[in-house]
Amino acid sequence: MNTLAAYGVPVVLVIAALLLFCDQRPLMEGFFTGAKRGFSTSVSLLPTLVLLLCGIAMLRASGFLDIVAVWLAKPLACLGVPGELLPLFLIRPLSGSGSTAMTSELFSAVSPDSQAGLIASIMLGSSDTMLYTLSVYFGGAGIKKTRYALPAAILTQIFCVGMSCFLVSLFWD
Repeated sequence: MNTLAAYGVPVVLVIAALLLFCDQRPLMEGFFTGAKRGFSTSVSLLPTLVLLLCGIAMLRASGFLDIVAVWLAKPLACLGVPGELLPLFLIRPLSGSGSTAMTSELFSAVSPDSQAGLIASIMLGSSDTMLYTLSVYFGGAGIKKTRYALPAAILTQIFCVGMSCFLVSLFWD
């Protein structure tokens, strides 16, 4: 089985390269056209990303997340959610790198095998940074009216947090 895994990816890459070279279309022209489009899309997304990253930095520096975490601590404690996870739950929809840093801080405070560490791990694996994703996709496509995308993303994030807590209580408690 290990031999198959070791040779599987290189074999697939060689087959793909052979199929591309046997094709009669000009490959480099298509590559450069795609690179130009990708670069222009990246340049058009830059203002959106700068605004988003600046807003996230201001939100973290202002202490707003800590205030909201204190406000939500008691109601979520009744549901069995550890209080040390609240800042992570609030920053995850906004920033992937911020949530990774918060998870690292959490793991240094509590064990990765603790209830809070397991919930954080499952939540990070099952959710995404919704505001970043929405701003990149809608900004790249030029969509200004997002309709139900943001409410659906928020509900999905809440579902991921709830299921993370449920799965840890079901399998590890």
